Amino acid sequence: MGRTVVQRFTDDELLAMLNGSESNRVEFKQEHNRGTYDKVRQAICAFANDLPNHDQPGVLFIGVNDSGEPVGLDISDELLRNLSAIKSEGRVLPLPVMTVQKRQLKGADVAVITVMPSDLPPVRYKGRICIRIGPSHDTASAQDERILNEKRRYRDLPFDQQSMPSATIDSLSRSIFENEYLPQAFAPDVLEANDRSYEERLASCRMVVSTEDTTPTVTGLLAIGKSPQDFLPGAYIQFLRINGTELADDVIDAHEIKGNIVAMLRNAEAILRLHNRTAVDIVSQPTHQMTSPYPKPALQQILYNAALHRSYEGNNAPIKIVWFNDRVEIISPGGPFGDVTPENFGEPNIVGYRNPAIADVMMTYGFVQKFGRGIATAKTALEENGNPPLKFKVDSHFVFCILSAKP
Repeated sequence: MGRTVVQRFTDDELLAMLNGSESNRVEFKQEHNRGTYDKVRQAICAFANDLPNHDQPGVLFIGVNDSGEPVGLDISDELLRNLSAIKSEGRVLPLPVMTVQKRQLKGADVAVITVMPSDLPPVRYKGRICIRIGPSHDTASAQDERILNEKRRYRDLPFDQQSMPSATIDSLSRSIFENEYLPQAFAPDVLEANDRSYEERLASCRMVVSTEDTTPTVTGLLAIGKSPQDFLPGAYIQFLRINGTELADDVIDAHEIKGNIVAMLRNAEAILRLHNRTAVDIVSQPTHQMTSPYPKPALQQILYNAALHRSYEGNNAPIKIVWFNDRVEIISPGGPFGDVTPENFGEPNIVGYRNPAIADVMMTYGFVQKFGRGIATAKTALEENGNPPLKFKVDSHFVFCILSAKP
């Protein structure tokens, strides 16, 4: 669902933009260094919000002066990689749909960043909703937020942003929203503004459909719902500890972990810590060595990936964690999504987001630091701990991740 392809402009179309001037859809940057990244991210955020509702991409030229003339900036591979990394670093949320290219225009190389309007506005950077007014940036007012919220109602939305008609606004925890979520999602000065109602804030965070229709979304129930499983029966985590190597062996511990996504992940982590007992070696080395069967970051990252990428639509199967004596299996319902296939699953820089709004929530709560790095982090942690390599079994319905115990 939503936009998956970024429009590629011809040279003539880009030249027409250069020969014009900066506008709601076009911005020029003469140089690029560490100090300009902030302005680049603001521009990407503003183009993604598309407040004027052009429903067309915004274009940011780097290496071009205010008159639209290239200045001969060195458009290196490193520069292009750094610009491309903005897409998935998680500072602009929800994640922008964008491309970065080196193009030769007017006889010189320039970097061209093309940003599609978001299907899930409002988009924010550093806790602020950036918008573009003519050639300049600004922070959205309460009325601007209302416009962006209204735009979202007419998009072809992913499942995590669809409404749950059987729920009401009372199904959401106002205390969790105001005391836990908002302080992490928005900058303090934005929160201090007193011209946004509770319903407007919920809509801005995609927790309800709109200020007029306060029906909770799937994301709202998972993020701040009082009892999400009343509406999404499969949205929980099942844990089994097997004393053996087969499912038929004795079960020595079992849990059904429910609640909102934060409570589920924190409680699941606590259970994993209890079973991942640390051993202390005081004999074989001059100083004592502490080892665990599994490195904590690997267990965390695979758990977070399962919660982020699983299918919540038409699926009553929970995430399953099965801890055997020789391995841990984490099973996520839904299979790969988007550009991710069974063949390329786990490869670097290939990411598909079935649940973009839930990704926003997990980043806001701090479970995800950078998108697209979870599997790589888990692999590195396992290698450094002396565990066998991570294994996957992937089909169209489930992803099985297998972590083998340290010998």
